[in-house]
Amino acid sequence: MTDANFSYLSLTPEIQLDALASIGIYPQSGLIALNSYENRVCLFTDENQIRYVVKFYRPQRWSEAQLQEDHQFSLELHQQGCHLAAPVEINNQTLFQFNGYYFALFNSLSARTMELDNIDQLFEVGCALGKIHRIGAQGTFKDREELNVQIMLSNPIQALQTSELIPEFIREPLFATLNTIEQQVSQQLTRHKSKIIRLHGDCHASNILINGDHPYFVDFDDCKMGPAIQDLWMLLSGNRQEKQLQLSMLLEGYQEEYEFDSQELALIEPLRSMRIINYVNWINKRWSDPAFPMNFPWFTTDQYWQELLQSLQQQITALKEAPLSLQPSY
Repeated sequence: MTDANFSYLSLTPEIQLDALASIGIYPQSGLIALNSYENRVCLFTDENQIRYVVKFYRPQRWSEAQLQEDHQFSLELHQQGCHLAAPVEINNQTLFQFNGYYFALFNSLSARTMELDNIDQLFEVGCALGKIHRIGAQGTFKDREELNVQIMLSNPIQALQTSELIPEFIREPLFATLNTIEQQVSQQLTRHKSKIIRLHGDCHASNILINGDHPYFVDFDDCKMGPAIQDLWMLLSGNRQEKQLQLSMLLEGYQEEYEFDSQELALIEPLRSMRIINYVNWINKRWSDPAFPMNFPWFTTDQYWQELLQSLQQQITALKEAPLSLQPSY
């Protein structure tokens, strides 16, 4: 079965329990499904009253080498004092296989989701990200994807051109807009060269949990080589003034651990453009998985594509605006 038409219907609770038994883990509670579209993730308590999370990776999404590199990076960060959900080692192994599925075990964290409007939390998250990046800059990935225009923008646009889910009436203006964005993003990324380091890669608020005073990072599935700003810009929201304040607090903490290159602020809108388009193609690519039509029913409506076109046209304007700066402009 290829990645395009794969579904999780074959991953029954019985298969999951058998997979856990194969590594000597026996749940006493039921398997509680957690919110995840890409993988299958469940919470449970084992016979020793230890709470775990088990993650079954989507087949064909990552190679074994890429998953191993994800785990090695997580363990490296954990061993150097970073707070994150690192994979559990059993017999010197963190990645397991059963019935065609790779899976991993993580200790469950008792924590709450980060609050983007909490200034104190932003400072602590900035400190934690600075530490992650300082360690990330000390090595490289060999097998993980790199954050670049070809993978994150050009390939998704090409894939969308063959999609049967896009209404015919909007195809011409949509792809004209996508091509304009591709050209502008390519030019800006070429103009603004930045240092490439190992990143979390998908650092939005839902992947940061707060336990006491410490932020804990989860879900390193999308770790990759890229510019440091990729792990910061998704934590900014609201109007320009609000983003300015959030950025200041993040970087105040960040620079206690690692130096930030302010020139990378010019990459925020290009990176946002890439993420928007990559996200659209992600849903398009996964549409044959029954979970996607169920959870994204609006994806095939005319209204969605009209609103998407409008937001992409606004993004072209944003790409031309002056980037955020470390000093507020009055």
